[in-house]
Formats: sequence, structure tokens, C-alpha cells
Amino acid sequence: MILQRVFSPKSIVLDLQSQDKDELFEEMLQAALTMQPDINRDEVVEALQVREAKMTTGILPQIAVPHCSIDTVRGIVGSLGISRRGIDYGSLDGKPVHYVFMMLCSASEDALHLEALKDLATALKNPLFIKELSEKKSAEDVYDLLGKADFFYAD
Repeated sequence: MILQRVFSPKSIVLDLQSQDKDELFEEMLQAALTMQPDINRDEVVEALQVREAKMTTGILPQIAVPHCSIDTVRGIVGSLGISRRGIDYGSLDGKPVHYVFMMLCSASEDALHLEALKDLATALKNPLFIKELSEKKSAEDVYDLLGKADFFYAD
């Protein structure tokens, strides 16, 4: 399970304050920088915006998975955020997102990037995973849930 390598308790935000996608990218990036402070902010924001221009990453009800590959990231890092009120994201279903999984990967680590996206997508297919996530009260509890995400894999 790769998800505990991507996220850390310090990169988990339980009460996102952002109201739109641009604010969200900044807030989520701030959390990801706790894992790798030397990541180039401008490069990340631009790469995320380019990726979103191709097609929204708000692909599941209430869930967005913004992601990109950039040179200033070592390996893979991410941030996970929960918004109780929802964020205007331009999702496929037109509804706000409440759960955001941002992943930033080294441009030379495509296989790792794909593995992380696959593991996350597999866990997200099971509605019990999001139900459990919504009930967590601390970043450490969310992080522990990520370590058990394979329990939620759909058959």
C-alpha cells in the first residue's frame, strides 16, 4: 500500500477553508510542503492548472484528485483535505467536492505516480472508505485509515 508513503499526518487538513479551486491548490500545496519544503510552488500551481485545463480531476461525487508530475519533487508527496461545506471545483457532476487527494510526483517517477493513483482509485471505489474517512477526527486517524485502505478494495 503506497498511500502512507504519499501522505503524512502533517499533510492532512481536516477543515479546508478554500472556497474555490485556485484557493484550494494553494491550501493543499501548503500542506504538501510540510513533506518537501523545497518544492517550487509556482511550478506546482502551473502544472496543476495545466492538468485541470485538460480535464477536471473532480471525477467522482464529492472527490477530487488533483495531480501532476514536476521536476522539483523527489519521489511522490501528497496532501489530503476535507471540506465540510464543499468547494466549487468544476467537477464532472457540477457539485462541490468535499474530499481532495493532491499528489505531486517527480517527472522521472511515472510508474510510482500511476501506482499511487491506482491504489487511491481502488480504495475510492468502495463507499465504506469515504464513510470511514468522514468520521475521522484527527490527521493521525486519517493517516491510519490510509494504511488500511487495502481493506476497502472492491472485489
